[in-house]
Parts: sequence; C-alpha cells; structure tokens
Amino acid sequence: MGLNLIQGNFRVIKAAPDGDSIRFYPNNPKLWEKLPTRVSPNRAGGVQLRLDSIDTLETHFQARGGIGMQHQPLEFAHSAASELLKFLGFKKITRNDNEVVTTAEPEEVPGFILTRFADIYGRAIAFAFKGNSDQEDGSNIYLDKSLLKKSANYHLLAKGFAYPTFYSKLYPDIRQQLASVTEKVRQENKGLWAEDKTKKGFILEELETITESVVILPKLFRRLLGYLAINDGSVALDGFSNYLESLNDRLVILPEGHITGFDFVVKVEGQNIKLTTEPENLVFIEK
Repeated sequence: MGLNLIQGNFRVIKAAPDGDSIRFYPNNPKLWEKLPTRVSPNRAGGVQLRLDSIDTLETHFQARGGIGMQHQPLEFAHSAASELLKFLGFKKITRNDNEVVTTAEPEEVPGFILTRFADIYGRAIAFAFKGNSDQEDGSNIYLDKSLLKKSANYHLLAKGFAYPTFYSKLYPDIRQQLASVTEKVRQENKGLWAEDKTKKGFILEELETITESVVILPKLFRRLLGYLAINDGSVALDGFSNYLESLNDRLVILPEGHITGFDFVVKVEGQNIKLTTEPENLVFIEK
C-alpha cells in the first residue's frame, strides 16, 4: 500500500505554523475523501497538516489548567519553523506576538503531500514537499528513499531541527531510514542535539527550566506541562509517573518489541528526569 498524492499549495497568513505543522490547500478538495479517517477542512478546503514522523520544539502550547500558553526554548523552536517555511519556498514572513503570520512573501507556495490518514484532531498526517509533482494528482505513490529525502520531514531531521517521533502506522522501511539520519545528526551534534537533555536527564527546578533552558523531546515537554498545569503551582515530580501512567500512552520499544506505556521509559528520581532510551527506538501506538 502506498500514500495518496495530493497537490495544492501552502498558505500561512493568519495561521501560526511551527516546525511540524502547516496549513495545506489542495487543488482538488474532494481528494480528502480518499482518506479512511476524516480531516477537518476550513471553508476554503484547507487542512492543518501534522508532518509525519517528526516533532519540533513547541512555539506555542497550552495545557489544560491555569498555566497559560507556553513554549520550549525559542532558539530551536523558531529555527525549525523558519527552516520549514524556507524549505517550502516562503521568502519573508512577519509574525505578531502570538506567533500568527501577518504577512508572507509570496502569500502561497505550490507543493504536494503524501498522506493516508488523519489524526483524532482532523489533521492530515503527511510528508510534505515543495513544488509540483510530475505524478497525477490523487494517485497512489510509493515513498522510496530518494523521494523521502526530498520531503520537509526528512530535511528537518537532517538539519537537526526535529526529533523523531514514530507511530505504529508508519511503514517500517521509512522509519528505519529516518532513524538512521537521526543517529547521524546526533553523532555530529547538529542543531538541537548539541543541547538535548532528553536521555542525559535534567533537574526540574521551575517551570522556566523546560520553557527557557532545557531542550527535550516535545512529547515529554507536553506531558510535563500537562502535569504542572494541574499541580497547584508546585513543580514537585513525585506524582509525575502516576500521571503518565494515567494517560495510557502506549508504545513499542525497539528492537525487542516490548509493548508498554510511556511512563515505563521515563525515569524520575526526585527532581531529575530523563528518557531511558533514544527517541527513535520508540513507536507510539495511535489512540
């Protein structure tokens, strides 16, 4: 089984694209109907994309609770967002204080995506490409290694601006290629890997530890932020493992194929926290 090719354009004005999410407008909106899970298009047929297999630092994220809108260290969060837009063909972007794009040159750029399903939020999970495809719009495409390397997803991993975050619906051969480039850039200390503390661990002293200072896997950041938002202003981690277990984020640890929960691979000792394996060794199971 291949992926559905959908041609169209990327637009960013009045949106807040980050390094792994951007709005896409197909030439033929009826092609969304080919997906087995429903997308949530706007009035013009545009759909928010979630770039498959990667996760970039958050530029704006709000957990449930009274903690407000937060972000990860902005150097790498903004670098990822800027790199994605530059890669797709945008020349100049202006944003307001809420990360919303107010002007863009050009206002839209041509591109195409390869996708086969949407997530529970109605976002198309996709590999994104710049320019026009020479294949027929709506056709079924096999994503081989040479084509994968032309995707924005691969580009951001290769630049060191994104973490790998794999889910079970991803084809194993694609996952292996993305894991390989991840290992290479980490060994070279490229981009965020020079600062990454996900597996080395860090001490959570205050909220600003994860919003301003420490570079970690965004999924871990989001789970920490969700916990802190309901923790009555305290940053004590003594309940964090139970909180993670309650969320029931299921995953497979490779290569042994151990099926467990995210709480199993997050080690908490006092205020010290770390992931016990490299992120490319985890395959999350979709909810």
